[in-house]
Amino acid sequence: MKGFLHRDIKPDNFLVGLGSKNALIHAIDFGLAKRYKDPKTNTHILFTQNKNLTGTARYASINAHLGYEQGRRDDLEGIAYVIIYFMLGSLPWQGLAGANKNEKYQKISQMKINTSAEVLCRDLPQEFYEYLAYCKALKFEQEPDYGKMKTMFKGLYIKSVHENEGLYDWNNVQVTSVKNPFLTKNEIAYIHKVVNSRKSQKPKGICNI
Repeated sequence: MKGFLHRDIKPDNFLVGLGSKNALIHAIDFGLAKRYKDPKTNTHILFTQNKNLTGTARYASINAHLGYEQGRRDDLEGIAYVIIYFMLGSLPWQGLAGANKNEKYQKISQMKINTSAEVLCRDLPQEFYEYLAYCKALKFEQEPDYGKMKTMFKGLYIKSVHENEGLYDWNNVQVTSVKNPFLTKNEIAYIHKVVNSRKSQKPKGICNI
């Protein structure tokens, strides 16, 4: 959705394609999405403050916690937290308790502010730190260098000696049972067929995200 901010970046809002599209990631749930520039004049939205947190606290940017109007930089920061969560299995501010929602959000915000990019990414390749630091340094209206970020992670992929054989972690998950009242028997059978189609293959390298 070109010209829009998602504003609710989290693992739940990304789905993996099936069959021939199993390398395609779909972004879903644009209920909190917002235009960041006028489609006719190309004018960027104005920076404002004192806004309520929009999005999911665990993955929200620090600026979103501080009540600042969100921009492209904030979606990118949210993606950083999602990827780090995938890589490490948890984030430092998970499980914080509070007397109410506002107190809990305040604790999450404070821990994010106090946890530097260096500390958060210390067990990950340097590229993760560079990406997060870059996102945090972006100005509100600044256009991110998407090409630079893609090149950086492609370089990490090559440096990690992964062969691009077109197989991913989710290709090797064996489905034993699918139950969903909203799916027909044919649709359930198709899911079984697609996910299990490569179970006999032995990939030389698997992309871990």
